[in-house]
Amino acid sequence: MTQTVSMPLWVFALIVLFAAVTFASHFLFPSVRWFFRKRAERVIERVNKRLQRPIEPFKLARRYDMIQRLIYDPEVTKAIVEYARKQNVPENVAFEKAKGYAREIVPSFSATAYFSIGIRLARWLSKSLYRIRLGTFDRKKLAEIDPDAAVVFVINHRSNMDYVLVTYLAASAGALSYAVGEWARVWPLSPIIRAMGAYFIRRKSRGALYRKVLARYVQMATRGGVSQAVFPEGGLSLDGRMAQPRVGLLNYIIDDFDPEQREVIFVPVAINYDRVLEDNILIAADKSGTRKFRPPFWDVAGRVGRHIWLRITRRFNSFGTASVSFGDPLELSKFREGATGDLTNEVADELMARIGRVIPVLSVPIVAHTMVHDQILTADALAIRITEKLEQLKSGHMPLPRRPAEVIVSEALDRFAVRGIIHRDGDGIVVQENGHDILAYYANSIAHHFDG
Repeated sequence: MTQTVSMPLWVFALIVLFAAVTFASHFLFPSVRWFFRKRAERVIERVNKRLQRPIEPFKLARRYDMIQRLIYDPEVTKAIVEYARKQNVPENVAFEKAKGYAREIVPSFSATAYFSIGIRLARWLSKSLYRIRLGTFDRKKLAEIDPDAAVVFVINHRSNMDYVLVTYLAASAGALSYAVGEWARVWPLSPIIRAMGAYFIRRKSRGALYRKVLARYVQMATRGGVSQAVFPEGGLSLDGRMAQPRVGLLNYIIDDFDPEQREVIFVPVAINYDRVLEDNILIAADKSGTRKFRPPFWDVAGRVGRHIWLRITRRFNSFGTASVSFGDPLELSKFREGATGDLTNEVADELMARIGRVIPVLSVPIVAHTMVHDQILTADALAIRITEKLEQLKSGHMPLPRRPAEVIVSEALDRFAVRGIIHRDGDGIVVQENGHDILAYYANSIAHHFDG
């Protein structure tokens, strides 16, 4: 037992390595997992005390367990068998494909990442870029929402800042689960977005197996009471107007709706900006007729560099106002009683109408609308006409600018001039060649308020 054993150095190194791995897997890793799990539980307990809607147990389930539950769901299993039959492949191959879809979709929510990092970052980013204004907000109606209901925030899509703004403004309501497109599946965005509770969807997928896995996840989350946020337009508005709704996600929720299990309440959310960060990119995509709008890396880097320089030299003020309004909630069980046609389409149309009614009217959009539609190109005449327009809109539900028309016009024209959209010639205004499309884009965001 005490004899010396000689061995090659590489064998000794392997023995030490295996011993270290065994020690870590049996003693170190469980202790580390226990430490972080207890810390996460304390964070959740503390956060739940101040949330209107506590974090749901479904959202806190381990990602591995959620994936297993999803792929062994009877409806998904049936879809796997059907896929194997149609594609003439073994069922285990179809099963692995469904498992890959589940891994792609299911998030890995972290309360620490969401509330300690995500909310703070969203607040800082929102306030550093914009003056944040909360528009129409019926606190009483929102407070009266059944705490056991599944709440789905339905939002018009103007900018990728929409995610940040709504996360910040809804921070006291609870943790939102977003449906995000394929743009966010790149590293390092992917793990961060998963930790924030978002789930990925393929906008252009037509495969029945993929759609079934996605549908069952959305339905399980809804039945689990997860607060969700969806963009029914399916993508960013390219011309400033609200697009026709794509009813895929809404259809998944409505198809599985059972008021005996859990009520579903849709909350319309309307967003508008004085400056959409991606406006030139979106306008170019609209003119080209394609939704592929990935700007060159160096173009983005240059813009970010210029923005940082403006901050360093203290010449950056803000991009103007960003405003969020909340419309009247739609209780699905009550709405279903009065539906006469396809329930999903009627819900989608009603939600888009409620969003449209409360889209905020801001300085840049109303000045752009007056210049484009009324063909007024002097500052004094703009102020007079905008005063008339604001008076006309007072009977509506949308939030309006609170400052005098002269201040609204002056601020908007200054923003246009800085961007080279217009040229001021005394009281007169000359729209530059590159300015017509941008003015139309912002005018379109509120054009529906003046239709008819």
